[in-house]
Amino acid sequence: MLRKMGEAVARVARKVNETVESGSDTLELRLEGNFLHRLPSEVSTLQHLKAIDLSRNQFHDFPEQLTTLPALEIINLEENEIVDVPVEKLAAMPALRSINLRFNPLNAEVRVIAPPLIKFDMLMSPEGARAPPP
Repeated sequence: MLRKMGEAVARVARKVNETVESGSDTLELRLEGNFLHRLPSEVSTLQHLKAIDLSRNQFHDFPEQLTTLPALEIINLEENEIVDVPVEKLAAMPALRSINLRFNPLNAEVRVIAPPLIKFDMLMSPEGARAPPP
């Protein structure tokens, strides 16, 4: 298990470093299924990032540095362990069109407060729903 986590961290570090060092206008970053529980700080330098896939990881906290990315349109955080979401910060994101939070144990406050505040699609599972086995 520890070896798999080390390999996953190395893959993520390589992917983020390649993206940052290339200086390209990267549109999408796919980091799904890598046992991540937080994002590397370098992600906040990806000012042209349009989509990020962080599904099937181990996030307990919403990665708030995503809210600083002005071009970000799509966030996929499906199948993590996120309970709370910075709804006000997400609502202020100019380009955000969709956030997938299905199969996260979101608290009731997020479920009630989010819909009237947001102008984008926020995908949530019914309360207590669990992801199907792989």
